[in-house]
Amino acid sequence: MKMFPLTVILAVVLGLSQVDCRNPSGLRRLNKAQILGFDWKNCGQPDDPAVLKSLKVSPDPISIPGDLTASASGSTSVELASPLSLNVTLEKEVAGFWVKIPCLEELGSCHYQDACDLLNQVIPPGQDCPEPLHSYGLPCHCPFKAGTYSLPQSDFYLPDVDVPYWLTNGHYRVQGVLGSEGKELACLKIALALHSD
Repeated sequence: MKMFPLTVILAVVLGLSQVDCRNPSGLRRLNKAQILGFDWKNCGQPDDPAVLKSLKVSPDPISIPGDLTASASGSTSVELASPLSLNVTLEKEVAGFWVKIPCLEELGSCHYQDACDLLNQVIPPGQDCPEPLHSYGLPCHCPFKAGTYSLPQSDFYLPDVDVPYWLTNGHYRVQGVLGSEGKELACLKIALALHSD
């Protein structure tokens, strides 16, 4: 998709059940969970070339497993091609303070050398993009050509997923900064609360 941050979000959501985790003993099944208060905003510089213009998700709370409805639009003024560095900062609110979660088994506050490789892990090259990206002609692999794209209101199903043992109930915020050759291309912040049985 030409709006890369949305592509990453959708590809991860659509591919969660396909991820091959290397340490099953360090995971727990996330079922009968809810995501509450999902919020997002751009956090980049005014001249960042890639911008998410809109992202609407419902219902609130979002149930896992369960149905999710989403629509989005965004643009990039430059082609986004490999390698695309991705710096992720994940924080959890603990006793009124935001605590940075370190990078554990490539999850948490991590630096990824190439976000294009992450997409290839979730959706292998040569495989059709998952619906509804495929129906709307939205790509899910690098490179992403410059332009403006939108995803009309679409329905998704979120299955039970395995998550790291340390991903417990609470309030979280995550910031992702996409870059290339030392230059920031996009920045996106997401906030949510997680509650599971």
